[in-house]
Amino acid sequence: MSVRERIRTLFRLFLLTTVLVTVALVSAITTIRLTIRGHQETMPNLVGLTSDYAQRMTSGLGLEMKVEDKLYNTQYPAQTIASQMPPPGTRIKIGQHVHVLVSLGPPQVVIPTFVGESIRAVRITAIQRSLELGDVVGIHWPSAQPDQVVAQDPLPESAELRSPAVNILVSLGEEPAAYLCPRFVGQPIGEARHSLEKAGFKVGGVTSVPAGSGPRGVIVTQSPPAGSKIGPDAEFNFQVSQ
Repeated sequence: MSVRERIRTLFRLFLLTTVLVTVALVSAITTIRLTIRGHQETMPNLVGLTSDYAQRMTSGLGLEMKVEDKLYNTQYPAQTIASQMPPPGTRIKIGQHVHVLVSLGPPQVVIPTFVGESIRAVRITAIQRSLELGDVVGIHWPSAQPDQVVAQDPLPESAELRSPAVNILVSLGEEPAAYLCPRFVGQPIGEARHSLEKAGFKVGGVTSVPAGSGPRGVIVTQSPPAGSKIGPDAEFNFQVSQ
């Protein structure tokens, strides 16, 4: 074999070896990338965890936690995760981002004085100060106008409180007069109507029922019943024999 042929043979062997090595390297790199990209983890539940702990947990799984925003939240304490995306249980590839919202805790507010204000004014103030109205209970209160707040809980404070629900007691005004309902059964309807209207009461429905052997035009049943407690706005309904 001549020198020239030997050189050609060696060159071909070198070229072939180079191609094979290159193909092997490309295949290895591709395999590694596909393996890394194809590996998935199950998304854990981060909601309620502290931001630092959630950061360590996601990093340990090969994920990157990204805080999108921080906002006031009454459900979760400050510096805890209030929301996440993707949701828990989702299969997620290693290296992907996990987007979270971090709670700043409940907003801090000053409880104002509501006593003496109208319920309408209280509702407006509560909205303006991001307060929540809790129980609103009405009670007859002779010394206060109707719809006026007479008590509140919690009491007005100079220190800041963490936006509790404010419960208020609202006046219904003076308690209306009450009477014991008289008995009208057996009386003529005309006589009963005259007595009631003279006293300022209203007669509502009057229906007829068969008289049978009894007299006609006489009250058989009444509503409200005799002996019950009634107010000045009570309305009477009767069944009359016909």
